[in-house]
Amino acid sequence: MSPNPKLSAADESNPALDIYRQLRGLIVSGQLGAGERLPTVRQTASDLGVAPGTAARAYKMLEADGLVISRTAAGTRVSESAGVLPASVIRRLRDLVDEADPLGAELDDIVDVLRTIWQSRTTPEDAGE
Repeated sequence: MSPNPKLSAADESNPALDIYRQLRGLIVSGQLGAGERLPTVRQTASDLGVAPGTAARAYKMLEADGLVISRTAAGTRVSESAGVLPASVIRRLRDLVDEADPLGAELDDIVDVLRTIWQSRTTPEDAGE
């Protein structure tokens, strides 16, 4: 991974999903760009203290989403078509983190509030009513 982004220890309740979410975030935020190579499954497993099969499941989920392409000789690379959020959105998210962190806000709380706000934007017409 070129910019050397850091992955945190995987959540014990569902480590494959946690690894998937962390890598997906790095890809969507543009911290891992199109064509960049991810560490090997074994390296990721070793770095995060999980079984190789767990890391492999995370990589398979990324591949199923079209975010990475795995090739035997070339390893796993970020797909050229991996969607990146607009820079203005990334900038505002970074500002949110910069403001929330010193206040002691918890990541799960921020994500839950963001998800609730996002979902509340759905109008009755959108929901098929």
